Amino acid sequence: MWHDRRYLLRRQTELRIAKFIVIASLLVALTAAIVPAQSLLQYGTPAEAGMSEAVLKAGVSLFTEAVAADDLRGAVLLVARNGKVVLHEAVGFRSKEEALPMQKDTLFRMASNTKPVIATAILILAEAGKLRLDDNARRFIPTFDNYRAGQIKIRHLLSHTSGLRIPTIFMMPLMQKSAEHPDAPGLVLEVSRFGTIGSDEVPGTTYSYSNPGFNTLGAIVEIVSGQPLDQFLKARIYDPLGMSDSCNHESKAPPQRMASVYDRRQAQWTRRWKPGDPPDYPFVRASGGMISTAWDYAKFCQMFLNGGTYDGRKILKPESVEAATSPQTRSLYSEETRRTMTDFYGYGWAVSTKGVYSHGGSDGTFAWVDPAGKIIGLVFTQSPGGRIPVEQFQKVVAAAVKELKP
Repeated sequence: MWHDRRYLLRRQTELRIAKFIVIASLLVALTAAIVPAQSLLQYGTPAEAGMSEAVLKAGVSLFTEAVAADDLRGAVLLVARNGKVVLHEAVGFRSKEEALPMQKDTLFRMASNTKPVIATAILILAEAGKLRLDDNARRFIPTFDNYRAGQIKIRHLLSHTSGLRIPTIFMMPLMQKSAEHPDAPGLVLEVSRFGTIGSDEVPGTTYSYSNPGFNTLGAIVEIVSGQPLDQFLKARIYDPLGMSDSCNHESKAPPQRMASVYDRRQAQWTRRWKPGDPPDYPFVRASGGMISTAWDYAKFCQMFLNGGTYDGRKILKPESVEAATSPQTRSLYSEETRRTMTDFYGYGWAVSTKGVYSHGGSDGTFAWVDPAGKIIGLVFTQSPGGRIPVEQFQKVVAAAVKELKP
């Protein structure tokens, strides 16, 4: 009798173990389905990423031909799929006058490609409970506490729906040092001047791309965190992501690795800025000012594609990533108007009707993320005004995937 009881106990134990193994296996499979197989960028072959090498090479030729035709001075291209970097090429020059070639690790002035990084900083503080997206800017910046600026919320600033119509990046001239303001000019001081001007439109009702709006966000980051903006970005975004070549002011970047910025007007190129020239502004700003490489910025994009995590380090929650990359401004338009539009704005990202999110910079940089295709693409130039075949390149990258489909 006791033999039968011992057998039953052993059998029950075996069944429990078997059930546990099944459940554990299901959890592993479920986790694998949720977490990208490649969350860390690594070089790989196009075949490993399900892409055509020949088609990608055709994409590079768009830029080598453009350089040969003097339609642009130089570019760095990067494409990754499923965490595999299948294309990373430099073409042309970072300085035509000195015949210095563009290199894969060339440093670029990112201009408005800074904005997704600033939005990320705000979302980090929101997740930490330091602020809420529905907080009014006046909670942090006293000069906004008036009838013209009092209803501007942080989410309005993030989505360019604040109603601000200030046409310049900052009010000019900048503030000068004085007994009252010995640290002038500075980001918080300059942003404080926006509050007295306020919104021309009711906040939350219209969209208008606003550099002052994002500078206001940068000032809020400084006020809430108690850190200079560049220090916060380094500690909370750049260092965790391993973005060792990124900073937020020209004075912090090694000039020998930076590219010159060229404008093209009436078929003539002029060098607007060269390494060693004075920075655009004497302080760190949030509407632009980031300096980075294609590889560093690809890590930032991959973090978003991963749902907020990179190499085991969590920068954002998936919910924050979802909010940032959703078309927050869509509700501003009528159904009829929406049918004619291809892009809206999220929080720091432009979001297409196909779910692709992207941003460009006025000095010639552009990055996009295609969640459906698990693709990151970067076209970095410093040739604004040139003929930069970004749209054609995007189509080529998409075709490289389609090429291998049955």
